[in-house]
Order: sequence, then C-alpha cells, then structure tokens
Amino acid sequence: MITRSGIESCIGNTPLFKIKSLSDATGCEIYAKAEFLNGAGGSPKDRVALSIIQTAEREGLLTPHSGDTIYEGTVGSTGISLATLCRARGYLAHICMPSDQAHEKSDLLLKLGAVVDRVTPAPIVDQEHFVNRARNLAIQHTDDPNRKGRGFFANQFENEANWRAHYEGTGPEILKQCSGKVDAFVAGAGTGGTISGVALYLKSQIPGMKVVLADPQGSGLYNKVKHGVMFHSLEREGTRRRHQVDTIVEGIGLTRSTANFEKGRPLIDDAEKITDQQAMAMARWLVEKDGIFIGSSSAVNCTAATRAALRLGPGHSVVTILCDSGTRHLSKFWAQVGDIGGKVDTTPEELVDAIGASR
Repeated sequence: MITRSGIESCIGNTPLFKIKSLSDATGCEIYAKAEFLNGAGGSPKDRVALSIIQTAEREGLLTPHSGDTIYEGTVGSTGISLATLCRARGYLAHICMPSDQAHEKSDLLLKLGAVVDRVTPAPIVDQEHFVNRARNLAIQHTDDPNRKGRGFFANQFENEANWRAHYEGTGPEILKQCSGKVDAFVAGAGTGGTISGVALYLKSQIPGMKVVLADPQGSGLYNKVKHGVMFHSLEREGTRRRHQVDTIVEGIGLTRSTANFEKGRPLIDDAEKITDQQAMAMARWLVEKDGIFIGSSSAVNCTAATRAALRLGPGHSVVTILCDSGTRHLSKFWAQVGDIGGKVDTTPEELVDAIGASR
C-alpha cells in the first residue's frame, strides 16, 4: 500500500553507513550520512529548501499556484532542490549562481524549469554578487505591478529555517541511527546550516561529543573557528573575492560568516583545513576501496573525519556527511582527480600521508 504523497515525502531519513576502508585505516567507526539520497534534489539542501518553503507558506509569504517566484543565490545544490520543489508546489524558481561553478549544475537547473543567471564571482559587498542579485531581483519582482505574483528571496545563508531543518531532522536521525553513540560530528559549512543544526541537537543529547569543521582552502571559516578572525586585518571580512583558483571544491567554504554559521559556532570544538590535493586523494581512495563516488565537498568532509578519527584514537565513533554525487562534479573536481582506471593498490599509510594526517 502506497502511503507517501509527492516528492517531498522522499526527503529525509537517509541511510547512515560505515565507510569500511576508513574505519579499518583508523581503528574508529567512521559513518557517513548519505544525504545524496534525498529524493528531490539529491543533497542535504532538499531539507533546507523544503523547510524554507514550508515556513514561508505558514507565514503567508508564499502561496502555491499564485504566480509567486522564489529567488535564490546558490552555488548549485540549493538551487537544484528549490527548482524541484518549486515545480512540485506550484512556484517558479529563479536561480543566481557564480559562473565558475560546474556546468552540470546549471544545465540540470535549466532542465528542471528554473531561470538561471550565471553571475561573475564578486565579493559579498558587491551588489553583483550572486546572493545580492537574487535579493534585488525578488524585490524588483514584488514592486512591479505588471508582474504576476510576488518575488520571494529564499535567503538560505541567513534564514533560520535552514539550521532548523537539520536540528529537527538530520540531527535526530543521526542519534537514532548511531544508537546514541557519537564521539565526533564532522562537516563543512556552505551556509552553516548543517553543522549548526546538527551540533545544536547532538550536543543537547551528548554533551561530551566533539564537533569539527571541515574547511577547504580559500575559505576563512577555519581561521574563524581557530583564531576568531577570518583573514588578515588589512582584508576586511566579506571583501575577499574567492576565485576559482582558490579551490576546486564547491558547496562549502565561506569568506564571511552567516547567521546560520554563527548559530552553532560556539559549539564547534575544532577545525580542519583541507587542500584540494588532499580532497582529491580522498576521492580517489573512496572509489578505489569502497566504490563510493562523491563530490568535492564530501571528499573534504571525509578527509577531515579521517583526521579527527586518528586524533581521537581507536574505538571512537565519527559521523560525517556525504553531500552529493560525483556526477555533479565531473567537469571540474573529477576532471582534476582523473580516471581511477584499474588502480587498487593504494595503502592506508599512503592515504594518511596524502591527506596530511598522522597516526
């Protein structure tokens, strides 16, 4: 008997599984929450997009099938989730994204019926920044008497519906799936919603656990956690332009703080800075040893989780997030990683050395 209705019912309750090769290499149990199996857009952003839409509907800011358009600035995954759910709930999605992101994402957005603006990368203080452009377009839509419906800016970076989706969903799921045993949770931050929401929930249930930020090169969040500042004092927060040469990692890393990140920042105990080379080494390893084909942000998460496990020592339980599939990163991240071919002989010692960890 079918009891579910709509694509929304396929969001959440994603599997948690042990990554065997990393667990064997560290002596810890390293678990991955398979968020790429969310059934709408195939990432944890499904939870966020649904939470933002449902909250706006309850508050009267959105009305299904009224001509309302949802505008958002995103590097891709949130846009894909929004585009899918907009079609399911009677809205149009208008997505603004940096032009340096993998074309797989914008191509998929177009296939999902979204309007897509690929915007030249700029600092957040610039009105042409992709987030600011989305905000301004939403305002212009609402103010135009000739436009049907209203423009709604999803505002994933500052909208509290973001972290609440993980506080109410992802966190409780992890606790249940781990039978209450979690020594460390490791995740990157694209908006900060995942790490904050999960940390807020898990630490309320397991006060002694550790929360570790996984941060790619080019981001300032590692310094924010470790030293309280993002960049050099001469480089004001938010003015730094993150170019494609900063990192090939997409989806995590920020050059400014956000309301969602700040919500959980006091609960973050440590941070790991991961280079592109280290993330690529992890991505190759996981395909070679486990048949797990992941995107760049997931590779950063797994690298940081492995380092955290080695620091904790054998017998501990570490949980991380697999955000999306490697199929969305073929033209950028995986183009740099290269083909795995028949290679199966990388040793755990070589992996530990490649990711800058120590036993």
